[in-house]
Amino acid sequence: MTRTSADPSSGRAGEKSLVTARIHPLALLLLLALAVRLPLAFWPNTIHPDEIFQYLEPAWRMLGHDGIVTWEWRYGIRGWFLPTLMAGPVALGDWVAPGGSGAFVVPRLVAVLASLSIVVSAWSFGARVSRTHAIVAAFVAAIWFEIVMLAPHTLSESIATALIVPAALMLTGAPSRTRLLVGGAMLAIAFVCRFQYAPATAVLVIGVCWRHWRNLLPLIAGGVIALLVAAMIDLAHGAVPFGWLVANIEQNLLHDRAAGFGVSSMITYLSSFWITWSVAIVLLVAAIWRGWRHAPLLLAMALTDILFHSLIAHKEYRFIFLSVVLLMILAALGSADWVQSLRGKRAWRPWALPAIAGGWALLSIALAGASEPMRDHWMRGVSAARLAAELRGDPKLCGLALYNVPFHLLPGRERLTGPAPLYALISGDPLAKGRLPATLQAASPAFNRILVRADSVDDLPADYTRRDCDAVGNATACIYARAGTCEPIAAAAPFTINDVLGRSGE
Repeated sequence: MTRTSADPSSGRAGEKSLVTARIHPLALLLLLALAVRLPLAFWPNTIHPDEIFQYLEPAWRMLGHDGIVTWEWRYGIRGWFLPTLMAGPVALGDWVAPGGSGAFVVPRLVAVLASLSIVVSAWSFGARVSRTHAIVAAFVAAIWFEIVMLAPHTLSESIATALIVPAALMLTGAPSRTRLLVGGAMLAIAFVCRFQYAPATAVLVIGVCWRHWRNLLPLIAGGVIALLVAAMIDLAHGAVPFGWLVANIEQNLLHDRAAGFGVSSMITYLSSFWITWSVAIVLLVAAIWRGWRHAPLLLAMALTDILFHSLIAHKEYRFIFLSVVLLMILAALGSADWVQSLRGKRAWRPWALPAIAGGWALLSIALAGASEPMRDHWMRGVSAARLAAELRGDPKLCGLALYNVPFHLLPGRERLTGPAPLYALISGDPLAKGRLPATLQAASPAFNRILVRADSVDDLPADYTRRDCDAVGNATACIYARAGTCEPIAAAAPFTINDVLGRSGE
């Protein structure tokens, strides 16, 4: 691990109680971070459908398999960089554990490893002040529940943040030309992953180059190299380089497609902080206020990111994940100041660091399940994954129909049916609108399993019997099965899932 200078005034008595002389404390903190993250890679929750249908599902299609194509991909508003990045882990996972689970878990393991860059960066930001600041900052980055929660998820926010935070470290201080080149490349890749973080990264670039404009040249050079790689990936998939960016802005800014998923007020993110942090927000804000002077550019980036996303009508808490990470690093640095203040009192000298670290750990554990949104994040999609695993493991399944069950609440094509045909009968399909029960009856020879909302079971053919039920989203869905095989018939052909999604605009 990297060597850092330690402030003699920080005191080493408390630190020696946490580390040994032979193992670098950062190595121990990275092991701690892995210990709390790795189990979550196997926990089948889904924070948002994007992690499946915008990245893993396209990566699965890249490998020559059938997959679900969402409206974003039909309209071309997604770039191929992230799915291409995921294709290798998806292929490896499918080779190690065929049947869908490996192709889901291995990319999450990769995301976990990428998230460790935040822990290393937090250590290095703290090390610029003292060894105590390094330990506290890395410890918080390792165990804070919001950072841990998003770490294993294959979302653009978590991956972009894992690039931006170390880039900010490389570009601040007294960056060399090499660090500027690499930092610029990392920021460019983060832009390709999550271009909505551009205002925050622009603040970083301005802060780095404000008095040293020569820094801009290697920084731009690194960015251009990375963008050329992303452009070549788009070309390899037959897409216009960065055409997805133009299409994304057109669909979401001009046609308000994102607003169709919900519109929130300007103060939504402030309310989200209050809901997530509860009364602890007072303590956290105090720590941020104490710590921002150690890395003022991080605070400017965080506030810019929150302000920019507050101007967008559709808001989700995960959108400002970068801000949450930066604010928690600043809060950790502020709490390390408290450690040093406590060490000025003889009675507290050996206990200051353990007390502050223990306080962070207890607060993280308490807040992880204190609010309804947090409890929902941990459990979202778990029941749907259980039903999907039951279907995927059914040796007699030869075709599955989704009946009034939203596809985006399920864990992807491969984990649901494997190579078996997948049909969808939904009220939003203009071809079946107003006659769903009759369409189901006519198409039923093509499938022998149905996943149906519990309030629609009366529409099912008489030869289907219930197997199992569980929550899917805000409703209950049940598996119904019939004996016998499946016959591909003309009445069912128009209702393969991608045809239905194309007609219904989903």
